[in-house]
Amino acid sequence: MDTGNNLRFETKEKANERRMREALSRTPHERLMFFLEMVQEMQFFEPSKPHPNRVKNNFILE
Repeated sequence: MDTGNNLRFETKEKANERRMREALSRTPHERLMFFLEMVQEMQFFEPSKPHPNRVKNNFILE
C-alpha cells in the first residue's frame, strides 16, 4: 500500500484507471492485506471525543 512520498500529476480518469489496474493485479490475499492495512491507517483519523448524539443514544447514520 505504501507507495512512498511520490507526487503524481494525472487526470481523475487516468488515476482511476491506474488504481483499477493496481487493484486487479493483486492476488486475493494481497487485496485482503491492503484492505486491512487501509482500515488500520484510517483509525488514526478517529475523533477523540464521541459524537454528542451518541451520548444521548440518538439514532446516527454514519
